[in-house]
Amino acid sequence: MSTESSEAIVGAIAIPVLTLDGDNAIRYVNPAAELFFDVSSATLAKSRLEDLVTDDSPLVSLVEKARRQKSGIREHHVRLSTQRIGSHLVTVDCAPLSATSDRIVVSLQEHSVAGRFGEAFLHKDAARSLRGMAAMLAHEVKNPLSGVRGAAQLLEQGISIEDRQLTRLIIEETDRVCKMVDEIDAFSENPLIERDGVNIHQVLDRVVDLAKNGFGQDRKFTIRFDPSLPLVYANRDHLIQVFLNLIKNACEATVSPEGEIRITTGFQHGVRLAVPASQSHVDLPLVVMVEDNGPGIPEEIRRHIFDPFVTTKPDGSGLGLALVAKLVDDNGGMIDVESEPAKTVFRVMLPVLKNDEE
Repeated sequence: MSTESSEAIVGAIAIPVLTLDGDNAIRYVNPAAELFFDVSSATLAKSRLEDLVTDDSPLVSLVEKARRQKSGIREHHVRLSTQRIGSHLVTVDCAPLSATSDRIVVSLQEHSVAGRFGEAFLHKDAARSLRGMAAMLAHEVKNPLSGVRGAAQLLEQGISIEDRQLTRLIIEETDRVCKMVDEIDAFSENPLIERDGVNIHQVLDRVVDLAKNGFGQDRKFTIRFDPSLPLVYANRDHLIQVFLNLIKNACEATVSPEGEIRITTGFQHGVRLAVPASQSHVDLPLVVMVEDNGPGIPEEIRRHIFDPFVTTKPDGSGLGLALVAKLVDDNGGMIDVESEPAKTVFRVMLPVLKNDEE
């Protein structure tokens, strides 16, 4: 097999893979490793393993052990930490490239990947339950209110001008409650969503411009876009609403002047997820990450952060992230969150435009 075809195969693998020479200089990384370490392949190619992790990292010792024993080693529950990606729990596989070579091939399988996708499916369930709640409210609240309003209008015709203040109050309050229900009804099922090819970077540029000129004008924005990304298959207005909510939340979670919002786009090669309890699959190769350096989401509510009425804000309604989850789900995507002090990352995974959808 040629070197080019070998690299193509490794490049299609969705887990990070890197090759080290005898001095632990990085000789090859696949796209998944770029995404995992949040560093480009060009930069990684000029680095050593010790530039990515600390000298006392268990990864360094595992590589040396595999090189010394000239055999493959697998270690579970390895805590891997870097300045850029924080702390991750991984399974490490190290093996010599060949019996006579001092080069070591390292692959990393993040333990949280399956858990994140499992939780992402839970967030999809939350979005579906929210739609059911919205439909119930629309039927059980708005219908009786229309009767109340009609009765007040009839009463208004046969009473004095002074007493009409009371019927007017009933009508105005009924209209106000109906308007509130209409806002919640935005979560209801919407089968007529128009989806098309969307340039995700144009969407993000617009949202960042809105943030810089409004709620995020005193925050630092760090943008790292992959210019080679294909078009997303989604509704453009929905994407604007999704990322406007996420970036606004990130700004509110940080304080000036230390507050920093990082927005990153990338491509996850070979990601194909089986949908639980069905025969279908979801291809979500495009990922957008919105990260802030705020205090983090309390652990007790992290798993429920996309549920309706769950919020960390004293004056929040708890519907913003629920709407985000619903819109992402409507557009065939998934969303998850990782959070620790000084680092919260919302990760939105989206489908790309296929040839037969153009």
